[in-house]
Amino acid sequence: MDTIRLLFVVAAHKNWKVYQLDVKSTFLNGILQEEIYVEYPASFVIQGKEDKVYLLKKVLYRLKQAPRAWYGRIDDYLISSGFQKSLSEAILYVKKINDDVLVISLYVDDLIVTGSNIQQVEEFKQKMMQFFEMTDLGLISFFLGMEIKQSKEEKFICQKKYVKEILKKFHMENCKPTTSPMNQKDKFSKEDGTARVDEEKFRSLIGYLLYLTATGPDILYARSLLSRFMHSPSEMHMRAAKIIMRYIKGTYNFGVKILKCQELRLHGFYDSDWGGFIDDMKSTFGFCFNLGSIIFSWSSKKQDIVEQSTTEVEFIAATTTVNQALWL
Repeated sequence: MDTIRLLFVVAAHKNWKVYQLDVKSTFLNGILQEEIYVEYPASFVIQGKEDKVYLLKKVLYRLKQAPRAWYGRIDDYLISSGFQKSLSEAILYVKKINDDVLVISLYVDDLIVTGSNIQQVEEFKQKMMQFFEMTDLGLISFFLGMEIKQSKEEKFICQKKYVKEILKKFHMENCKPTTSPMNQKDKFSKEDGTARVDEEKFRSLIGYLLYLTATGPDILYARSLLSRFMHSPSEMHMRAAKIIMRYIKGTYNFGVKILKCQELRLHGFYDSDWGGFIDDMKSTFGFCFNLGSIIFSWSSKKQDIVEQSTTEVEFIAATTTVNQALWL
């Protein structure tokens, strides 16, 4: 998701439009490099050839080779077309033509296309549709559960529809909204003295909230904290999860607004507690990065080891943040 948000930050800064192509029957476009044989389907056995099998030339869905074959084919095509593959992000391709730039981001059966020259973008889309079975969806408006609005002055990414689906699924569409995603006085642990709740329902709820953090950094810490109790949730954990649900009910139209800015300058921030998790005394840390007008990269998680001092906590958090900065 960092790549997608970063792509929109650059597009907004440069006043580029972002387009979307959809591949039809994605994996069926992959060409097999291995010899794979399959039996006749039961209803297509040819009389007298019952002992024969099919040799596959292209992949079928559910084959283990399907994703690799598809990515290999489109990767070869893009590189042969003059694109350079990013060394740090396998789905990102860039092509420079004189002073113009064309950028492609590939997500299974969706291609996000943007660039500085609208004519080159259109030419690329036409070539792709001739070589592969694709549909031109025009300006990107809905992608991986995210709603995207583009205008000359800004780009806005939200998950309004996704939030409504979550609330409906867990029968909380009529709940009372709250202004905070969690009660700061709550201290969570595995053994909090309250009764156990349905693990499947709790895991499902936290899983939905996990994807909502794609455009909601405000619920990231609370969701990260509750995800530590997926195997043994209690009533206290479920109540905390429902507080997050009440919060997103009141903020369902929130999202990431990307404005054009004068200068793109990267700023990073991090923070950490010390031994804040009661069960194992490990610390929780988080970071975020700002580029231009918005925060576009964020994370919150528990550290892997028990630190012996606040200095050690800060050093580990700073190291992780610097690693992310180098990747960006």
